[in-house]
Amino acid sequence: MSRSLTKGAGYVLTGLRWLPKAGLRGFVVLPLLISTLLFGGGIWWGSHQMGRLDQTIQNWLPSWLAWLHWLLWPLFVLTLVIVVFYGFSLVANLIAAPFNSLLAERVEKMIAATGPAPPPAESSWRDLVLSPVTELGKLLYFLIWIIPLAVLMFVPVANVVAPLLWLLSTAWTLALEYADYPLGNRGISFQNQRRLARQHWPLALGFGGMTLLLTLVPVLNCFVMPAAVIGATLMWNRELSDSP
Repeated sequence: MSRSLTKGAGYVLTGLRWLPKAGLRGFVVLPLLISTLLFGGGIWWGSHQMGRLDQTIQNWLPSWLAWLHWLLWPLFVLTLVIVVFYGFSLVANLIAAPFNSLLAERVEKMIAATGPAPPPAESSWRDLVLSPVTELGKLLYFLIWIIPLAVLMFVPVANVVAPLLWLLSTAWTLALEYADYPLGNRGISFQNQRRLARQHWPLALGFGGMTLLLTLVPVLNCFVMPAAVIGATLMWNRELSDSP
């Protein structure tokens, strides 16, 4: 299992190394610009709101409960970070989805040119137009996981394991998010994508975990989206080729 986790994480790093390749740069620039603008706006908005929130908490608490400020503040900060991370990441994926599908298709063609590979399906304009709708469908599935975990954070004793469950859930979400571009191009439904990911869950969690880790690194997080699309395309192309 550990080997599969490492292998999955390695595909994301390989995706980073593929970014400068000729033939991919044009598909990388626009999603990179979108990601940069949204993450920059998210950081600015989040830091601004944190200052206002701190002042609101201090004004709301009576003087004899002022000590609660130091207990409530970390909870509010964590909630704000989650909102910024999920909110802006989902918006970035919604906007960049058509371009990411084209990027995955280009990577498939580059793989096919260097050796035998399952033939990728050609993306039609209808697929590109409907890709944001597909993203919204995935969002509903992800909310099924997010909402119970958010509630669990407020349950005594059980909230001790909440951070670990958040990490695992986020890694799984990212693995499914980026698997959809190469697998969706092949006409594989989101339901079957989830089944395929469950069959290779250590590989998927390794991929999602590394994607999450890189997303949290300033500057580098701007390159994560196209790198993860490339990495997911390479990973699932290999798995589909090796499957009987």
